[in-house]
Amino acid sequence: MEKDMQILHHIRQNPFITQQELADLIGISRSAVAGYIAQLTKRGEIKGRAYVLRDEGMIACIGGANLDRKARGKQQVRLHSSNPVTIMESCGGVARNIAENLGRLGCNTSLITSVGEDKEGEWLLQETKKHGVHISQVWRLPTQRTGTYTALLDIDGEMVVSLANMDIYDALTPEMFAEKWSHIAAAHVVFIDTNIPADCLAYIIERCREENILLFVDPVSSIKAKKLPQQLDGVEAILPNREEAELMAGMKITTIEECAEACRKIRERGVKHVIVTLGEEGIYYQSEDVEEHMLPYPTEVVDVTGAGDAFASGLLYGIVNGESFQSACRLGLAASALTLQTEQSVSPLLKAEQLELAVEQFEKER
Repeated sequence: MEKDMQILHHIRQNPFITQQELADLIGISRSAVAGYIAQLTKRGEIKGRAYVLRDEGMIACIGGANLDRKARGKQQVRLHSSNPVTIMESCGGVARNIAENLGRLGCNTSLITSVGEDKEGEWLLQETKKHGVHISQVWRLPTQRTGTYTALLDIDGEMVVSLANMDIYDALTPEMFAEKWSHIAAAHVVFIDTNIPADCLAYIIERCREENILLFVDPVSSIKAKKLPQQLDGVEAILPNREEAELMAGMKITTIEECAEACRKIRERGVKHVIVTLGEEGIYYQSEDVEEHMLPYPTEVVDVTGAGDAFASGLLYGIVNGESFQSACRLGLAASALTLQTEQSVSPLLKAEQLELAVEQFEKER
């Protein structure tokens, strides 16, 4: 095999491999590798500082990566009282969860987030990396603590209250994202959550609009959704839940008709596709030409945590594999159903073959 083809082969295996690592693998000098990479870049085979190959369907996930703690009541939770619980710790954060889900589904995925130089941050990154997610673009901030998210669940698995310590993300700036832009721009799809600061959100949205990059947004919570700019031109799709959609549209949603009206109001802000997750009522999808209320797939609910992240993951998996938005939404519903069956925020059942089989099976049972 010619040296340039060998270099391309190794970059396909690891888009973030260093020039020295390539030199060691191929048996040539680092300067020779640099020369080959310059030629490959000129030919358009490689783009971006991280040697991300064109047309690789990469998804860049930008946002939160936290240590999740779930306290589950052994009996019905009583507020203002001591409650017996069992506690479980796991990796969390919207962007991180979605990146891991996508890695499990076989997608070429990178995570862009920040963690502290602490044992929690290192554990998060290593666990995420195990599932094929590229973590080379993560900031490690020595003066900050890794983010934490603590949820209190009732005996039936429904969330009673959640507590988030996300101060670490306040340290991020648009300039920091500008430094990584060659990597972000090389992605087929960019996903962001609203854990990052408002000026960073505005910067990413504007640059994706200017450069025609598919951008998907998860508002995360009604409070964090307020950080989004009023004009959302450049956003391909947004995935609010009912409460977040109410805030974004400035109206209450108690019926499907009201949900449709809220979606129209959100699209007036510049978004092309709006997908509102409605819990037990499924999802409502609307674009300029299509709208549909899709009921959830029936499944045993063990724990609702992570179901929304799973939906977003299935949707993104469908989009990068050429599915229509409606078909991708069905993959999202299947991913959500599989995740509801487990206590983990990221389900070990989530595999590409399993996901597509689940859609077929669920559709037959309707």
